[in-house]
Amino acid sequence: MKKLLATFSFAAVLTLAACGGGGDSTDDANTGDVDPEKIYNQTCASCHGSDLTGASGPDISTVGDRLSQDEIKDIIENGQGGMPAGLVKDQADIDALASWLADHK
Repeated sequence: MKKLLATFSFAAVLTLAACGGGGDSTDDANTGDVDPEKIYNQTCASCHGSDLTGASGPDISTVGDRLSQDEIKDIIENGQGGMPAGLVKDQADIDALASWLADHK
């Protein structure tokens, strides 16, 4: 009986896992809506802090004073120093994130 219950529970978890996920990226792709703050929080905040003031990565709260949007975009795409390249893959996301960060002056 315990074996049957464990098997059923495992199957239920797999079924639920297969049903979820991926919804946000599909919505963004269909509507063209890109939320750069959401991208930042998911991809960058662990190193640069949720308020952009730095954690293990540098303070970028006024990055727009130092770097142009194109320079920021280049760093997002190619990395720099300890920051790896390719953390944000979608070009629309990169463009939106670079623009959003460039506005932080």
